[in-house]
Amino acid sequence: MRLSAGQVIDVLRAAGEPTRLRILALLAREELAVLELSRVLDQSQPRVSRHLKLLAEAGLVERFPDGAWVFYRLTGAGAAGDLVAEILARTDQADAGLARDFERLAAVRAERAADAGEYFARNAARWDEISALYVSDTDVEAAILKAAGRGPFRRLVDLGSGTGRMLTLLGPHAQAALGLDLSHQMLNLARNRVTEAGLELCELRHGDIVSTRLPTESADLVVVHQVLHYLADPAAAVREAGRLVAAGGKLIIADFAPHGLEFLREQHQHRRLGFAEPEMARWLADAGLSKVRVTALPPVRKEGLTVKIWTAERSRERQRRAA
Repeated sequence: MRLSAGQVIDVLRAAGEPTRLRILALLAREELAVLELSRVLDQSQPRVSRHLKLLAEAGLVERFPDGAWVFYRLTGAGAAGDLVAEILARTDQADAGLARDFERLAAVRAERAADAGEYFARNAARWDEISALYVSDTDVEAAILKAAGRGPFRRLVDLGSGTGRMLTLLGPHAQAALGLDLSHQMLNLARNRVTEAGLELCELRHGDIVSTRLPTESADLVVVHQVLHYLADPAAAVREAGRLVAAGGKLIIADFAPHGLEFLREQHQHRRLGFAEPEMARWLADAGLSKVRVTALPPVRKEGLTVKIWTAERSRERQRRAA
């Protein structure tokens, strides 16, 4: 689809103001909250919000509320989005102003990671207890087993393995299993749990689930269990998880439905307060997966959270054509 001359002018006018170009360059790196953009740009929140409003009206960014926060990201598709991508590709990323913004963004990320690391280290030993406050683990695990199927699985990959519960749940049905996590404390607990379960062909690695460095289409079952709501860029994690799924394989994601419990963000490092089905469906499609199925598990307590289980598959068609 092409843009009209007037539409091109509107896009260029929206992107052509210095602060708005800086905002686009920052959002190209990750989705950000208004307060975070204000901090990086060293501008007041009302001023930044005004720039974001103009960018949204031009169709260059998407606005989505999340509890009491509002996040923004670049428009993912369409001719306007393609034009913005071209503008950013031709912009010198080493420009002094942009470089300063990227340094401030790195500082925000580092602070966010330090807070999360401290939280996980402090709570690793009672992680399962914390999880049980909000959901019924028994129901969630039963739904995940049903979604996965009987197996056997050639290779299981658990991204953000935490204490290793998904590995011990699904590992007995896998010929080999691998768990990745950024928390050394979590990995130590997972290693103990995996050893106690007698899973000899289960490897645990320190690694980033957004950049796993694992071979493409190398696992026939990939699991992302209660991880996405901690991430700055959950869409990137879904793309990476999808990349690992082999032809005929499955990706299973367990996370919360949208909710308004702000204390989880304030006290438990949750960055996103759940995920809507259209948003997740779009991310899974972008990852090349189809046959999406969703299971909703309501809370067992009034103050609890609804858990969603998303299951998606990679088609065997490409494999058959290659044969």
